[in-house]
Amino acid sequence: MLHFIRPKEATLSVLLYLLLGAIGLPVFSGGNGGLHIFIGQTGGFLLFFPLRALVTSLIANRKKSLIQIFIANFLGEVVLFIGGAIGFIIFTHSLILTTLKLVVLPFVLPDLIKITLTTLFSLLLLKTLQSQSYFKIEK
Repeated sequence: MLHFIRPKEATLSVLLYLLLGAIGLPVFSGGNGGLHIFIGQTGGFLLFFPLRALVTSLIANRKKSLIQIFIANFLGEVVLFIGGAIGFIIFTHSLILTTLKLVVLPFVLPDLIKITLTTLFSLLLLKTLQSQSYFKIEK
């Protein structure tokens, strides 16, 4: 059986991405990089990316069904929203309701659409990879 990226690999790859951005490479939104990005209003999102990768990978690797993959991505997104909201509250001293209105609610529907598309494409990709003889299939 071909696996999705394993939890350790998922977490380490996101940590590497964050390290590249932290040393100044322009890998973050808008072509930005540097440590200052972690301290701004969106720093909580970046800091919670590794946890999102871990949660998503742990759940997605259990069973490869549409529902399981959707749940994995959904819960990973919840983790990311929590981290982003916490970071926003700490940086701006905003109230929780204000934070929800600015940081979470505008992105719920677009993210649900992205999660749905990701779920559908991941299964199609997995089936395609499994049909290719040059990929190692684990049993």
